[in-house]
Amino acid sequence: MKAKLKVILINLLIIICVSYLYAGYYDGTEGLSGEALKTALHDIIKNHTEYSYDNLWEILRNTDEDPNNTENVVLLYTGWSISKYANGGGVSDWNREHVWAKSHGDFGTSPGPGTDVHHIRTTDVTVNSRRGNLDFDNGGIEYIDGDGPTGCYVDDDSWEPRDEVKGDVARMIFYMAVRYEGDDGEPDLEMVDYIPSSPDNEPYHAKLTTLLQWHVQDSVDVWEQSRNEKIYENWQHNRNPFIDHPEFADLIWGGSSVGDEVTFDEYGLTAYPNPFSTSTTISFNLATDLRGLPQIKIYNIKGQLVKQFKRQSPIKLGIKGKNIEVVWDGKDENGKQLPSGIYLFKLITKDYQSAVKKMILLK
Repeated sequence: MKAKLKVILINLLIIICVSYLYAGYYDGTEGLSGEALKTALHDIIKNHTEYSYDNLWEILRNTDEDPNNTENVVLLYTGWSISKYANGGGVSDWNREHVWAKSHGDFGTSPGPGTDVHHIRTTDVTVNSRRGNLDFDNGGIEYIDGDGPTGCYVDDDSWEPRDEVKGDVARMIFYMAVRYEGDDGEPDLEMVDYIPSSPDNEPYHAKLTTLLQWHVQDSVDVWEQSRNEKIYENWQHNRNPFIDHPEFADLIWGGSSVGDEVTFDEYGLTAYPNPFSTSTTISFNLATDLRGLPQIKIYNIKGQLVKQFKRQSPIKLGIKGKNIEVVWDGKDENGKQLPSGIYLFKLITKDYQSAVKKMILLK
């Protein structure tokens, strides 16, 4: 019993320490925008643990693991789930895709941008080959792989990933443009708004306005949040700021100017108390009209849905300012008490999905 209690206390201490470390992770960014914010974020995330290119096979088996089948990984561009050990060069294998194409800066596979897990993903070998080093933009014709339709579109100079990961791609590119600013012999990576962006291996990637649109259209999801946590806690010990704070993209590059989409924190989704031991109140405020049947969904750190709250009747228009609350007691859909740990929650309705928020259960 004493040994078991010791393990529990150590695990709780780790959770508390991670919570407090993350709580102050972005200290010093308050009130900043533009280049000042970009510089502050660079200083926060630049000193991370680096790995060799060979190390990435094992790391990606962890970071890209399929939450519905832990023997598999999920491939970025297609969403296919295949064995995490089917890596290599075969046509049906998966390999290591540099989302910021390594020729866009000529950094190869050396530690630094060449092995940074925040932008390296599991990808089908032939799909990866077809994307090559193309810039990101809308358009083209659907790429049909030997294994089937991909949901991706391609033309002579650009690649459009499937809708479900367009925001993921954008936030990985944003991260790279902030993380690598020419320090210590590293390339100074920048986003540009023209294609082709890097005909002679210049450190540029496109297309900025399209990436900003994708960032808004495909908001942060549980998969991204979970992957960000794994990289931070288990591997590199740095975070992607644009997953934690999607609004940073707007503050640096003016993302809200690309459309009239709902802003990320319009409804003030929050949980209090957080951390909690017995129950927490999840709430959001109708700052504007919200149509449909809102749901609060709660996931574990692996991205698995553990609890959801569904409103039984639509919210009527014309009741701006109304506060909606649900109380969660830390139990799953079957009434079983869940273990201590980090949980993720988000607001979902017919025409809106909030950014993912984090809360900590301490039992």
